[in-house]
Amino acid sequence: MNRLLDAYRTSIGKKFVVAVTGVILFLFVLGHMFGNLQIFVGAERLNAYAAFLQNLGELLWAVRTFLFLALVLHVMAITQLFFQNLGARPIKYRVKKTRETDLSARTMIYSGPAILAFLIYHLLHFTYGSVHSDFIHGDVYHNVISGFAIWWVSGIYILANILLGLHFKHGLWSWFQTLGFAHPKYNKWRTNFATFFAYLIIVGNVSMPVAVLAGWIQ
Repeated sequence: MNRLLDAYRTSIGKKFVVAVTGVILFLFVLGHMFGNLQIFVGAERLNAYAAFLQNLGELLWAVRTFLFLALVLHVMAITQLFFQNLGARPIKYRVKKTRETDLSARTMIYSGPAILAFLIYHLLHFTYGSVHSDFIHGDVYHNVISGFAIWWVSGIYILANILLGLHFKHGLWSWFQTLGFAHPKYNKWRTNFATFFAYLIIVGNVSMPVAVLAGWIQ
């Protein structure tokens, strides 16, 4: 245990934790998205899927606990790295030079807190129903349709999922670098990999509120 704590105290250790927990959260988001896309099949299919998850009982809570711990470790390690880097350079540069980076890298500092805030809203909205004006327990299809029928709610989900996709784009690209796969031979491959899955998440998740607003599903 002491060895693990000593390793975590280093920057490399924290980056490793960020990478591993990031992949865990990414796999969950991917699975969650494919599960929710069953809304296009119909109410019976989506509600049956939701009921199946609820019937997992203790296993469901074990998975939720595991994901919660992964999220806490992810946020904690990133926060510590941020302040550690800030403390290493207490005097700001007189002239700030911006390196050539893409949008996903430049927005990481903003997308992280925004996604965390959205996650809380999402749980209150579709899981607990406390901020859903027409929530019916057990009728997931109805809750999604009635929730996304409100334009500004759909707007929140669309914006949040664009930020989520951008966050994962840079996160997946960095994951390969953290685990030692940063080599010119693989750079194009890992960029394409990160870009593909980032846009897959954006398109998949955004398609649901767009479909409801457009009247394609109702």
